[in-house]
Amino acid sequence: MDKFLAMQTFVRVVEAGTFTKAADSMNLPKPTVTRLIQTLETELQTKLLHRTTRRVTVTPDGAAYYDRATRLLGELDELESSMSHAKANPRGRLRVDVPASLGLAVIIPSLPDFHARYPDIQLDLGVSDRPVDMVGENIDCVVRGGELTDQSLVARRIGDVYLVMCATPDYLKRHGTPTHPRDLEENHTIVRYTMPRTGQLKPIELSKDGETHEVQGKHLISLNDSNAYVAAGLAGLGVMQALTFLVQDHISSGALDPILMDWCSGPRPVYVVYPPNRHLSNKLRVFVDWIAELFATHDLIQQKCSLAMVAKRKPLLTAA
Repeated sequence: MDKFLAMQTFVRVVEAGTFTKAADSMNLPKPTVTRLIQTLETELQTKLLHRTTRRVTVTPDGAAYYDRATRLLGELDELESSMSHAKANPRGRLRVDVPASLGLAVIIPSLPDFHARYPDIQLDLGVSDRPVDMVGENIDCVVRGGELTDQSLVARRIGDVYLVMCATPDYLKRHGTPTHPRDLEENHTIVRYTMPRTGQLKPIELSKDGETHEVQGKHLISLNDSNAYVAAGLAGLGVMQALTFLVQDHISSGALDPILMDWCSGPRPVYVVYPPNRHLSNKLRVFVDWIAELFATHDLIQQKCSLAMVAKRKPLLTAA
C-alpha cells in the first residue's frame, strides 16, 4: 500500500464528504479510493469512517487521524516548499475560482504574465458567480468581492472595485437623464442584480455629502451573472449600477452614458480567500502575491465613480 497516497485520499474523503467527490478531485477511479481507505483501515486496525448512501462521516479515531494527517501533509508540503529550488521554481497544480466578471475582464487576459513568471504551475481556473464549497471541491483559493460572511476562512484583501450608474443614450433620450436618486424611483426602470448565494436583489445605494439613498424603483429584469447584467443594460432595459471595469469600454465607445456621477457607492473590497486548514504553499503564495500586484496596477481596477470624465466619450480617469 502507498501509505502516503492513502493518507492523502483519506483527508480528501473527509473534506469532500463523499467517495465520489474525493475521487473526482484527485482524478482517481472511485474503486481505487474505496480500496485505499479499506486498506488503510486494515493497516491501522480501526474504523476511520462511517459510510452512508449519501455521505461519510469520521469516527472518533478517524477524527484524530485526520487531525494528525493534515498536519503531517502540511509539514511535508512546507518542507518541500522550503527547498531553494522549490522557492525559485514553484510547481504543481493550483485550483482557483474567480468571479466571471473579474475573470473575463481582468484576470484571464493577464495570465500570460503569470505563466511567464511561473511556467511550472498548472492553473485549474473556475470562472463563475456561484457559491463554492472550497473544502469539498478541493479548491486552493477563491477571489471574491464584497464583505466576507464566513469568518472561519483566511482572507487577504487585495484591492477594491467601484461602481458607476449608467444607461444607453437611447434609453436616456426616452426617459430623461436623472439628476437625483429620487428620479430613479419615479421615472425609470432599474436593471437589478440578484446575488447568487442568497437569491436576493443586491441593494443600490448612492451617497453624496453624507446623504444616502437606497434605490428600489421598478424593474423588468434581474440577473445573477455580472456579464449578463451588463448585457441587459446595453440592451436598453433600464438604468444599471455596474462595476466600472465592465463598462469603461462601453462608455468610451458611446454605447453607455454615465449618470449621477456625483453620487457614489462605497468601494467594494476584493479578497483572496482560502480555508484555514489549507497550508499556504509556495505555489499558492506566489499566485496570491501576483494577483495582489495585478489589482494594484491594472487600469480597469483603478476606476472610481466619483471621478469626472476627461470628455464625454473618454474613459474614466485613473485614480491618483
